[in-house]
Amino acid sequence: MYQYDQYDQQLVDERVAQFRDQTRRYLAGELSDDEFRPLRLHNGLYIQRHAPMLRVAIPYGLLSSRQLRKLAEIARRFDKGYAHFTTRQNIQFNWPALEQVPEILAELATVEMHAIQTSGSCIRNITSDPFAGVAGDEVIDPRPWCEILRQWSTFHPEFTFLPRKFKIAVNGALEDRAVIRAHDIGLELQRDESGETGFRVLVGGGLGRTPIIGEEIASFVPWQHILTYCEAILRVYNRYGRRDNLYKARIKILVKALGIEAFREQVEAEWAHLKNGPSTLTEAELARVAGHFVDPAYQVLPSVDRDFERRQADSKAFSAWVNRNVRAHKKPGYAIVTLSTKHHRIAPGDVTAEQMDQVAAWADEYSFGELRVTHEQNLVLADVRQADLFALWQQARDAGLATPNIGLVTDIISCPGGDFCNLANAKSIPIANAIQARFDDLDYLHDIGEIEINISGCMNACGHHHVGHIGILGVDKNGQEWYQVTIGGSQGNDTTLGKVIGPSFSASEMPDVVEQLITTYLARRHADERFIDTVRRIGTAPFKQDVYADRQPQRKVANA
Repeated sequence: MYQYDQYDQQLVDERVAQFRDQTRRYLAGELSDDEFRPLRLHNGLYIQRHAPMLRVAIPYGLLSSRQLRKLAEIARRFDKGYAHFTTRQNIQFNWPALEQVPEILAELATVEMHAIQTSGSCIRNITSDPFAGVAGDEVIDPRPWCEILRQWSTFHPEFTFLPRKFKIAVNGALEDRAVIRAHDIGLELQRDESGETGFRVLVGGGLGRTPIIGEEIASFVPWQHILTYCEAILRVYNRYGRRDNLYKARIKILVKALGIEAFREQVEAEWAHLKNGPSTLTEAELARVAGHFVDPAYQVLPSVDRDFERRQADSKAFSAWVNRNVRAHKKPGYAIVTLSTKHHRIAPGDVTAEQMDQVAAWADEYSFGELRVTHEQNLVLADVRQADLFALWQQARDAGLATPNIGLVTDIISCPGGDFCNLANAKSIPIANAIQARFDDLDYLHDIGEIEINISGCMNACGHHHVGHIGILGVDKNGQEWYQVTIGGSQGNDTTLGKVIGPSFSASEMPDVVEQLITTYLARRHADERFIDTVRRIGTAPFKQDVYADRQPQRKVANA
């Protein structure tokens, strides 16, 4: 993984010192709230419902065991002993004291971490495939390109105060595991007919109040020019993006207003001034960065470990975990392991300091000292020998990180919601926990099959509810918490936005609503058909009819 050079470290250390003085001046009354706000936001610090929240960057979701141990230490010393992994592959501390945040940032800097540009109207954390570098369907490893984009975008003087936040995702596999179609810029690595590397570029995607799927603006940009092309897009957005209306400030609104053809013309005109300029990439620069992402010292192993096979045959529980949480690796004899954070009665994405220390130890013992964070708020050990899977499973099970539910109903994506966030209209975590409790039977979960449930506490869609097979959105009705339900959303190569099925529901109804949606699916599915496939085949009407059939009196009262 990438390691800081002297310039990286100097920049981060200087930012820590700068923010330490800014915080001192604010606490001394020398800076007003309005003056301090942009300073703290560009250092990842929000003021939430009960306490400050510090969002720490995990570039493209990649962590070392040393960094994870430091995050565990921070959770113990400065928080309440846990932290929250997000859908942006970052981590959030929900209870730090404002006066201690500079010290937290100083601690992060000792392990090459920071909170720079994790908030504010700037280019946020670059995200990517959590299985980058090890997936069998990978065309080109996206990690070097993510790192190049990270270095280019960090402290970029032109793009520090954009009209609104800006998100870039990169995918290098046949399957899109970075949700590139739902980002401001989505980059798909590919090779042309001559074998040259380049990027298909999508623009104008995003969720939130106005969900839009990104459109193709360029079918192939040669790798040397990807920075200048992204710069051209951002310059056009910076010039014409709306600053008079917060809700219409994202690039997706500009692209929609102009139309993709007119927007492309603007970008191409701007690119003409930038192409072959200082930001043009060279072979030497690519080699410098790519040198940090070479394969570890894999052993030569048989394709299938016989003891691993025997363990599966002897243990139904281990076999179930392997089937749901273990993926094929590009190297024979190795496997990709997803550790589920979705344990019963735990907020999705929450991990304790003790669990972080345990995962760091497993990373060292089983996975070359590295791990990843997924968009689904789980953790990944990417390079585990098949021969070690049984021992890892036993330890993960004891730590509450081995629930065999990846891709199933209880593998819920959820934002922190009204329990923490000032922007939330409703709580997310209790709804997630109630649904998890309703579907606690693992055998039943496996019978149901793959269903993605995403929950957001407000229209900002931090829980990605628009692209959930079942999406749940918290809404405010006369000061009360209600929940709007969509179905038919999906991520991946055929990313789609869910459709609202009807009037919203009370919190107490939500487990029944989800159960009825699943009952309708089970009654109407074809053999081996997933929930999303059934929705696409029969439409939303049967689901709506069944869900509201026994709730008409309640609906009339609720909508009165």
